[in-house]
Amino acid sequence: MHGIRRFSGAGARHGMSYDRSRVRGSTAEGTFGVGKRGGATGGRSAGNRAAGQDENGSYVGRRRKSGGGAGGAGGAGGALAARRAELLRALAPVFAKAGTLGKRLRPAYPRPGRLGWRRWIPSGRQWLGACLYLFVGMVGFVGVAYATTDIPDDLNSFATQQDNVFYWADGSKMARTGWVSRQEMPLDKVPKKVQGAVLSAENASFYSDPGVSPSGVMRAVKAAATGGETQGGSTITQQYVKNAYLKQDRTLSRKFTEVLLAMKLDSKTGKKQILQDYLNTSWFGRGTYGIQRASQAYYGKDVSQLNASEGAFLASLLKGAGLYDPALSEKNHERAVERWGWILDRMVETGNLSATERATYTKFPEPIAPSVASDADAQTGYLVELAKQYAIKTGHIKDADFDLGGYQVYTTFEKTRMAALTAAVQNTQKSFDADRRPTTDTFAKIGAASIAPDGRLLAVYGGPDYLKQGFNESNATTIPAGTAFTPFVYAAALDEGVLRTRDKPRTPISPTARYDGNDKVTVQTPEGPYWDRSGKVVKGNNDGDRNWGQVTLRQAVADSINTPMLQLGLDVGLDQAQEFALRSGFLKSSLGPKVPGFALGENSMPSAIRMASAYGTFAAEGMHTEPYSVRSITRNGATIPLVAPKPARAMSAKAASAVTDALQDAVTAGSAKSANKAHPGAAGKTGTTAANTAGWFVANTEKESTAVVVYRMSLTDLIPLPLTGLGGDAASTPGSERAVRLWAEYIKAVK
Repeated sequence: MHGIRRFSGAGARHGMSYDRSRVRGSTAEGTFGVGKRGGATGGRSAGNRAAGQDENGSYVGRRRKSGGGAGGAGGAGGALAARRAELLRALAPVFAKAGTLGKRLRPAYPRPGRLGWRRWIPSGRQWLGACLYLFVGMVGFVGVAYATTDIPDDLNSFATQQDNVFYWADGSKMARTGWVSRQEMPLDKVPKKVQGAVLSAENASFYSDPGVSPSGVMRAVKAAATGGETQGGSTITQQYVKNAYLKQDRTLSRKFTEVLLAMKLDSKTGKKQILQDYLNTSWFGRGTYGIQRASQAYYGKDVSQLNASEGAFLASLLKGAGLYDPALSEKNHERAVERWGWILDRMVETGNLSATERATYTKFPEPIAPSVASDADAQTGYLVELAKQYAIKTGHIKDADFDLGGYQVYTTFEKTRMAALTAAVQNTQKSFDADRRPTTDTFAKIGAASIAPDGRLLAVYGGPDYLKQGFNESNATTIPAGTAFTPFVYAAALDEGVLRTRDKPRTPISPTARYDGNDKVTVQTPEGPYWDRSGKVVKGNNDGDRNWGQVTLRQAVADSINTPMLQLGLDVGLDQAQEFALRSGFLKSSLGPKVPGFALGENSMPSAIRMASAYGTFAAEGMHTEPYSVRSITRNGATIPLVAPKPARAMSAKAASAVTDALQDAVTAGSAKSANKAHPGAAGKTGTTAANTAGWFVANTEKESTAVVVYRMSLTDLIPLPLTGLGGDAASTPGSERAVRLWAEYIKAVK
C-alpha cells in the first residue's frame, strides 16, 4: 500500500501509473488522494480532481482562480448529471416503445412463414408503410423545391419588349417600330367589366385561389405523360408564369416548375399586379401581345373605351386566337360568337355583369378587318427616324430605354401634306432617265421640307424608300445653299449697317442703297481689293455673265444678282452675317469658312429642313422657332415631359419685313416669277451655285415655309455633280427651275 502513489489529472497525463483495481474498488471512498471525507468536503472532490493533488494534499497541475468557484462548479456538475439521469429514466419507456414499433415497421421481407412465391408478396401493412414513406418523401421534396425556388429576375424577352407607335398630327397611326406588337396598360385603365370578362372566362376564383388549380395540374400532368390533348384549367397566375418566365414545351418538369413559380409568385405579388402583367403579355392574335394592342387591332380604339361585350370577345381570344378570330374563317366566326355568348353568361354567374345589362348584348360585336402591316417603310420611315431622334433628345430618353418600347410618339407631320409633297417630287422625277442620259441624270436627287411658322415640321421628302436608302435627303448637309443664303446677309446689313472704313462707325443702310450689279466686279475691303490665297483678286460673277448696272439691294435680292451681295457680305462683315444665320436656325456645323464666297452660300451646306426653318424667320417678323417633329410622348399611359421650342428674336421685325418684301418681288417679277400663279403673295428665293451643283427654291406662305433642293450626288463619295442638262433641259436652264415647279405643284395641292 505504501508503494502505490495516487495521481489525478496532470499526473496521469504525464505517464504516472496508479492502482486501477483500487481505483475501481475505492471510488466511493474518495481515492485519488482525497481519502474519506464527509459532509461538505466530499463535495470538493471534483474540484480536487480537476486541479490535481499530491499525497500530502498539495495541488499540482492547473490551479483554479478561486477555491470557492471550484466547489460551486462541482456542485453544479453533479446536479446536471442527476437531471440527465432522471430524464433518461423518464424517456426509457418511450425509447422502448419506439424500438418495438421500429421492429414492427421494419419489413420482414421476404415474409417468414410463407412458402414459394407467396414469400415475395408484401403484406397490407408493408404496402401501407411503403405508401407512407413515399408520401412523406414527396412532401419533403416538394417543400425543399418550393423553398429553394426563386422568381427569376429576367422575364422572357417578349414579356418586356414593346413596340413604339408613331402617330400623325391628326392622331391616326402612322407606323410602329419594334419586333413585337405590344403596349403595356395599367390595370386601372382597363374597364372593370373587361377585367371581369377575362376572369369569368379564364379563372373565376383568381382572387381567392393560391395561384394554382390542383385539378388543372393533374389534367396537364396526365396530358404531358400520355401525349394527349392539352387540357385547360391553368389559373391566370400559371398562364402568366408560363408566358413570362418559361419555355412553351410540354414536359412534366416544366409543369412542375410552373406550379412552384405560380405559388411563389402568388405569395409574394399582389393579385392586381399579376392580373395586370397577364393582360399585358398575353397573345391575342393579329400580331399583338397585350390587351391594349389587341383592342386597337380588333376595334381600333384604346382598351379604356371597350364595353363588356367587346371585352367578352377579346377574352375569348385567350383560349386561342387562331380558333376565335372571325376574320380567319367562317368556322372561326361561329366559334367566336358561341364563346362570346358563353362568356357573357358566365359573367352573370360570377357577378361581373348584371342580368339586365347582359340582356342588352344580343348582337355580336364584329371586330374590324385586319389592317395591313404598318411598319415604317417608304416615306414614313424617314418621318419615324426624325421623330425618334427628336424624342430621344428632347425627352431625355436613353437609346436603350427607347428600344425597349412602350412609347406613343405624337408627331407634327400632316398626312395630306406628306402625300402632296411626295406626289410632287415623284412627278418631277418622272423626267429623270439615267438609262437614256447617264451623264446628266444619274444620281439625281430631291430633298424637300415644309415647316409651320411655329416650328412644326409638316412634311418632308427624304428619299425613294427608307428601307432601301436610309440617307435622308431632306436632312442632308451635303449640298451648298448657293444664293438662297443671301437674304440673311441682307438682313444682317439692314440691322447692323456696313463698315467701309476701318475704325470708323458703321453706316446704316436701307433696301434702296445702290451697289454695282455688273459682272466681274472686284470685291473691295476697307484697305482695297480682296486677294485670295493664290494671289488673285476676287471678282464677282453673275448668272449668265449679265451686267445689271447700279441696282438697289432690294433688287439684288429679288433678281438674284451675285456681285452686289458678294460685296455686301464684306461690307457688313462675314462674322455678322454668320451670326444672323445662326440666330435664324442654321447649324454652325453646316456653315463654311468666312471667305467672300460665304456671302453667296458657296461653302455652307444647310439641310432642306434647316433652310425652310430659317426662311420662316422672315415670315415670323424676325422671330425664330427651332423646328420640331414631336408634339407629345407618352409611355404606357404616362406623359413624358417635353419642353416645346420657344421663339427667340433673330432680327428686327423691320429687317424681316424688308427681306420679305424683296422675296415677294422675286416671286412676282424676279428670279422665281413662275411660282406666282401657284400662290400669289408668296415670298421666296431661288438658289444656285457657281458650279451649278444645286438648285434651290425656298418660299413662305401664310401657313408654311417650304424648301426644295434638286441636286446630283453619289452616296458613295458625296461629291456634288453639275445639274446641266438634267432631265433633258437646255444647258442654259438654271438648276433652280425644277425646284420652283415642284414647289408650285405642292403648294397648289395643299392650299
